[in-house]
Amino acid sequence: MNGIINILKPPGMTSHNVVSFLRRLSSMRRIGHTGTLDPGAAGVLPVCLGQATRVSEYVLHMDKVYRAELTLGKSTDTEDASGTMVAEQAVPVLNKQEITKVLSSFVGQQTQIPPMYSAVKVGGKKLYELARQGGEVDRKAREIHVYSMKLLQVDKQKITFDVACSRGTYVRTLCREIAEKLGTVGHMSFLLRTGVGPFLLQDSFTLEELSALGQKESLSAVLLSADTALGHLPAISLSHQQAGRVANGNTISLDTVDLSEGSLVRIYAEKQQFLAVGRIKEGRLKPEKVFNKD
Repeated sequence: MNGIINILKPPGMTSHNVVSFLRRLSSMRRIGHTGTLDPGAAGVLPVCLGQATRVSEYVLHMDKVYRAELTLGKSTDTEDASGTMVAEQAVPVLNKQEITKVLSSFVGQQTQIPPMYSAVKVGGKKLYELARQGGEVDRKAREIHVYSMKLLQVDKQKITFDVACSRGTYVRTLCREIAEKLGTVGHMSFLLRTGVGPFLLQDSFTLEELSALGQKESLSAVLLSADTALGHLPAISLSHQQAGRVANGNTISLDTVDLSEGSLVRIYAEKQQFLAVGRIKEGRLKPEKVFNKD
């Protein structure tokens, strides 16, 4: 069984726990998620099974979409609801226009310093391990991109908004910074991931739904093919002879190459069978990851 399952992770469960659940359900060992979603958060978690685990790195780099709730007036050491309150401050009277203006100011390319309570490694240790020991270290700012922010609701001291952003963006840090721009403190009180690249919330399956499927029929009913994660890459279809050479890991020449040097591509054999991920190198097609038939 090879493919990707778009799972709706519930809050209070780690991404690793989801993988363990699927291993028990499918009796498979070769399973992996495509990027950690914090235990307190819910939402889209694509999980790869079998040969599809080899495309997980491509999903990891995809853009994300979240729905976040920001609670104003109280900040925590973790920047979310799981932490200990470290500051409390009055909340000024705000209107939707002011909030929308502040949200819009975060759209674009920018740098962000990862929070101490994160899995980023410094000196071989995860930051949250150092934070739990009471330490704090200098963290290197990272480039992120916020593509859009949309205000959805304002309810007293709670603000709900949608944000589309690049990989590696900490929404709880955005929440803290938004609160500061609004003249107070705050923390992220809830997070729902609604999209990871082509994997959307409305197409996801709960663990309860998967359990029912596992009892009644094969999980293959909800499996997406590995190339679902590669729709952003250009596709190349090969002849039977060319496909045979690529399947054996050989670099081949192409009649015409309209792609730039170094481009990653999806490679298909006859009848649109997904065959490999390859790269254009010196005008030729070099397979990087070949997928065998199921």
